[in-house]
Amino acid sequence: MTKPIGVLDEQRADRPERADGPGRTRRASAVLTVLAAAAFVLAWSSGFTIAAVATVDAPATTLLLWRFLPLAALLVVVAVARGRLRGVPVVELRHQAVIGLLAQFGYVVFVYAAVGAGVATGSTALVDAVQPLVVATLVGPLLGLRVRGAQWAGLGVGAAGVVLVVGSQLGGSDAPAWAWALPALAMASLIAGTLVERRGGAELPVLTTLTVHVSVTAGALVVLAAATGTLVPPPSPSFWAATVLSALVPTLAAYGLYWWLLRRLGVTALNALLFLVAPTTAASGALLLGEPLTAWTLAGFVLSGAGSALVLTSGRRRRAPAGEALATP
Repeated sequence: MTKPIGVLDEQRADRPERADGPGRTRRASAVLTVLAAAAFVLAWSSGFTIAAVATVDAPATTLLLWRFLPLAALLVVVAVARGRLRGVPVVELRHQAVIGLLAQFGYVVFVYAAVGAGVATGSTALVDAVQPLVVATLVGPLLGLRVRGAQWAGLGVGAAGVVLVVGSQLGGSDAPAWAWALPALAMASLIAGTLVERRGGAELPVLTTLTVHVSVTAGALVVLAAATGTLVPPPSPSFWAATVLSALVPTLAAYGLYWWLLRRLGVTALNALLFLVAPTTAASGALLLGEPLTAWTLAGFVLSGAGSALVLTSGRRRRAPAGEALATP
């Protein structure tokens, strides 16, 4: 679903934006950006709801396989026709393949496994949203970044919110206790992908990156589905409707909007948008799936949002000195 980016990516977040021109052009551009941001939040959160609905009648591996396999074939054809794979060094393809296995394959498998096991969609989305905070405060030092005290405090507040949300939904959930570790494993996959992505590599076109990520994910899913005996899809129309919808909205639309907004807004604002995914998912889960949405759950979302804001605002600083910049080794 997404290529992970850490909060403290100074070199991209601080990149000056182009002027779109005076007057009406700027206003139209601002409106377009707001609409794209809203569409991104809705498209990203839809993946959790679709997972909850579609895994009722089919194994998660079956749905994921037929979500990614036809899409991979289509993307390869389009990328070849447009020459997006021509001239790309093999080392860059391998680099993106590793990122795709960690950040897309590992992520979606654990997310769908969590939702299929009965973990509330809002809780799963919230753990996903905490990933940028963990990258900034815990993984940052591994990349040579200085972590401020306010950022540690923000992580603590955000973690308290996660505990509150999970605790408020744990009693009313049919999920076994071990299933609540699955969203954390999804987050760990994103963090591992972040580390690999931060360690270098050229900035390839969106179509090239998406094609590589989706293709390696489809290949890994073929192996996983074959090993678990879940290759054959059910004949039900509802399964194929969910498969097509999940391929178009949380994969193509959300991922494409992610890259577009990343280059337009910068990584800091985009990571802030990820925290809007969790309450959006929780609200849709309550309305469409009857999942619990208590006052404690809402309080947990407020705490998590406050922790995110604390980390993000403390991270908005002047460009770091050469020794602290997140540069390619």
